[in-house]
Amino acid sequence: VMRLTKPTLFTNIPVTCEERDLPGNLFNQLMKDDPSTVKGAETLMLGEMLTLPQNFGYISVHNDSNQVVKDILVKADLQTSSQRLNLSASSAAVGELKPDCCIDDVIHHEVKEIGTHILVCAVSYTTQTGEKMYFRKFFKFQVLKPLDVKTKFYNAETDEVFLEAQIQNITTSPMFMEKVSLEPSMMYNVAELNTVDTAGESESTFGARTYLQPMDTRQYLYCLKPKQEFAEKAGVIKGVTVIGKLDIVWKTNLGERGRLQTSQLQRMAPGYGDVRLSLETIPDTVNLEEPFDITCKITNCSERTMDLVLEMCNTNSIHWCGVSGRQLGKLHPSSSLHLALTLLSSVQGLQSVSGLRLTDTFLKRTYEYDDIAQVCVVSSEIKQ
Repeated sequence: VMRLTKPTLFTNIPVTCEERDLPGNLFNQLMKDDPSTVKGAETLMLGEMLTLPQNFGYISVHNDSNQVVKDILVKADLQTSSQRLNLSASSAAVGELKPDCCIDDVIHHEVKEIGTHILVCAVSYTTQTGEKMYFRKFFKFQVLKPLDVKTKFYNAETDEVFLEAQIQNITTSPMFMEKVSLEPSMMYNVAELNTVDTAGESESTFGARTYLQPMDTRQYLYCLKPKQEFAEKAGVIKGVTVIGKLDIVWKTNLGERGRLQTSQLQRMAPGYGDVRLSLETIPDTVNLEEPFDITCKITNCSERTMDLVLEMCNTNSIHWCGVSGRQLGKLHPSSSLHLALTLLSSVQGLQSVSGLRLTDTFLKRTYEYDDIAQVCVVSSEIKQ
């Protein structure tokens, strides 16, 4: 059994020093005399020579005897920790095999699992005397991960989900990252946040040539937004844990392509409680002791109808304008309502919006909402 692989480019490790150091110009002269370096670019890890592959791999059955054998059947199976696959290109038996002749078979398989793999080669044949013979050989090899992928999730208040994917090259050679994309689940649309606008053109944040050196790590960021038909269904979005899967395509030294597709990525479902309150609009900066408006969204995340009453409690810095104890009416499960509220701040600086209370008159249960958002309060003279 031999493994058919492409040769790789030989790379040298440059060793240099300053001329006033003890070796002087010795290291530089050795690199110039080294036939594996590129003339004029000896200090770069470039090479023009090919390294022969050290791995083996195609199937060849050779008749070492001086007799003709008949009905030769060659079978190759690949056994992993979870399954056994038949890799034989043909299941037909060869009529006869003369002495010093061989049967060659090339097999193809895309490795999708890591860990121990065993190639099982079985040969059966019939001798001239009619005796049926059979033997097997086992070839064991390890499959290592080319990439290490780690993910982090952030659940925003606006039902958006931000995904950070950390991809590390754990091989011994550089990779060209051809594509890193996120295929979202059916409830989300995805926006890639890995480009910047430069002179009206979109450029990758990693540069024009996205090479990933050995043991280097790169972060990719994605924003997932619920589709319109699911955005209004608070109960549905609340329980969604499947976000999507990453599709990664890369190339190695001589353009050999590799691909890794992760399983479905899972996030921790956010806990909104029975009633969720979020801010739809709020100014970044407001004037001291001048009213400003905000818009709140109240969503019933429970499975029962609520009859809500809104109470507004002033704090040391934030004062609410309007009538407290307002009846909001009945709110059905997974339904939402929008509230326009007015408030002012009596203290400068970064102030926290707090003091909202919602009471469900059916169960006599009160929900408190503090530190909803923050707003920068400045003097009117400073803002102008």
